[in-house]
Amino acid sequence: MSRLPQNPAARSIGRTLKGLALACHPGPTVAVTALVTVIAWSAGRSLVGCLFVAATILTGHLSIGWSNDAIDAARDTIVNRRDKPVVLGLVSRRTLWAGALVMLAATIALSLGNGVPAGLAHLLFVACAWAYNLGLKSTPISWLPYAVGFGALPSFVTFGAVGSWAPWWATTATALLGVGAHLANVVPDLADDLATGVRGWPQRLGPAARLLAPLPLAAATVLLTVAPPGPVGAAGWIALAVVAVLLAVIVAWSRAPFLLTIAVAVVSVVVLVVRGDTLVA
Repeated sequence: MSRLPQNPAARSIGRTLKGLALACHPGPTVAVTALVTVIAWSAGRSLVGCLFVAATILTGHLSIGWSNDAIDAARDTIVNRRDKPVVLGLVSRRTLWAGALVMLAATIALSLGNGVPAGLAHLLFVACAWAYNLGLKSTPISWLPYAVGFGALPSFVTFGAVGSWAPWWATTATALLGVGAHLANVVPDLADDLATGVRGWPQRLGPAARLLAPLPLAAATVLLTVAPPGPVGAAGWIALAVVAVLLAVIVAWSRAPFLLTIAVAVVSVVVLVVRGDTLVA
């Protein structure tokens, strides 16, 4: 029995949706949304509050990912990045820009819906990411938006839960995770970036960036494990051992997947949650 031809309009919509899904950088988007939501739950947010947090982080990341691919479309085409949906013809730059702006408007409203202080903390994260996309990625301070943006996320959670700043160690640790993620994310694409004129901090470091990436990730894990009040416990020591193995793989494997960096963050956050409400203690 022959298959009926698929409706061209439906096929076009399907390709666009696939392109949007790929262009949002699904790994980091899902990971950061899930991790921040889990931390909000551990800090005492209600179910509705946690869903609100998830929607806030998700829309912010969609705006960041889509604007990134829209801005980088010309560079990605030059080096034939086959992992990019614009290059593959799945989605257009115009569609990405439209989606990014709609999600930016949504995340502004949702952010402030968490309360003004919490909302401003999250919007600082979004503003840093957009600043990176719009040009800071090609400067020696390309690490700064990551440090400031990720450093603001714990205060987004604590302002929304108890109305206060996050502890210094949480802010410092997430800032370090951001810097480590920046290094690890760029390393596999150093050659393509240099070929298209991107000269951020990791590109200027060259191969040394891969060796440097584990240092801020390790420091962040140690802070999140040791700095909160109370004993480290077995979970903390196990986490440090697991992270040590992951970091060794990142050093040894020149094209280690960015998922390993996300795994480091996941382990660190799990320890924080297991140890209780230390973020708002």
